[in-house]
This record gives sequence, structure tokens and C-alpha cells, in this order.
Amino acid sequence: MTPDIVEALVRTIALKDQSTAAHTWRVVLYTRALAESLGVEKDVIARLSVAAALHDVGKIDIPDEILRKPGKLTDEEFGVIKSHTTLGHERLVRMGEDDPILLNLVRWHHERIDGKGYPDGLAGDRIPLGPRLFSVIDSFDAMTSVRPYRTAVGAEAARRAIEELRAGAGSRYSPDAVEIFASLFESGGLDWVLHYFNDEVPVPDIKSVTGSEQMERLRG
Repeated sequence: MTPDIVEALVRTIALKDQSTAAHTWRVVLYTRALAESLGVEKDVIARLSVAAALHDVGKIDIPDEILRKPGKLTDEEFGVIKSHTTLGHERLVRMGEDDPILLNLVRWHHERIDGKGYPDGLAGDRIPLGPRLFSVIDSFDAMTSVRPYRTAVGAEAARRAIEELRAGAGSRYSPDAVEIFASLFESGGLDWVLHYFNDEVPVPDIKSVTGSEQMERLRG
């Protein structure tokens, strides 16, 4: 998938749901930082970055009245929201995408280690490593982002999020994935993402976070 296509899809997602724009930036950067800390090859890091950027591509096909509903969703509406995983997977397949790293993460980033996730109820090691790690990243960002019901952000919110991730280890999350991410956070390896890419900063072009040059400039 070319960078232009990735950018077009990310922009479409952001137009559909403005709250996902900064979120996309951050999860890409968290994914890259985590992969680099694990010594993952550059080619795989690049593919994981694209997968992180497009993890919510299925939301393009969710009706606006449900995706942007300000109040609590009904069970039926939540079922529609959950379908974004399979809708995104199907969209990419129709586009001719065959990279398993991308397809697996888009489809399975809401699976749980105890098998109670969606869409396929995968459990344990049946969930590929990419989605296992990304589910921790995605949840961490959700817990440290501004929401109508939560305004606390920053270091304290991040510490509380790490505690919640650890509380969910073994049920919702892979214990190994939680500890890998928590260790990176506690070492200060994610501070620059929290500092530069928060909800109060204008969202720039997604192309500048799919490579490592921008990351190194900001870290320095």
C-alpha cells in the first residue's frame, strides 16, 4: 500500500470521526517506539506503523449517527461499532491488500487474551503478536486522552492507565505485552509522545510519523 493511499485513508477516518486524528498519531508513535525497543527489523516496523495508522479504517463504514452519538450506545448500536474490525479487514482485502501484519491488526486489535474479545473470540497465543501488543497501546491511549467524561491527562493519567493495564493483564491483555509496554513507559521512553502529541496540539500530516526521521528529531 502506497504512502499516498495510507494518507488518504487516514484523512478519511479523521473526517469521519475527528476524535481519532490525534489518536492515530499517538498510537503510530507508541507502536514504533515499542517495536524499536524490541529490536524489530525496520521493514516490519514500517508495516506495523501502517497497521497502527489504519487500525480503525472500518469506522469509515459506520453510520455517522452511531459513530458520533454523544450519549450512551444501545446494545445494538455497540454491535454496529464493534463491526468496524471486520469492515476494515474486508475493505482492505477488497483493495487488494495481503500483508498479514496489517490485516491481522485491523481485524483483531479488540480481541482479549481470555477469549472474550471480538470479532472472532480468539484467546491466548491464537492472537498474533501485533494485535496483542497493539491492544495495550490502544487502551493506554484511550485512557490518557481527553474525553467529555474525563479531562485528566498527562503524567498522572498515564500512571493510572499503566495500573489499569496491569489490573487487566491475564484477562483483557497479554501479561507479557503489558509489562513490555509498562517498562518502556516507566523508563521514560514514551514521555516525548505524551509531551508533543497531546489533544491540545494541532494534528499534522500522518506521513511525518510513518518514518523514523521525525521521531528522532523530536526525541532529540
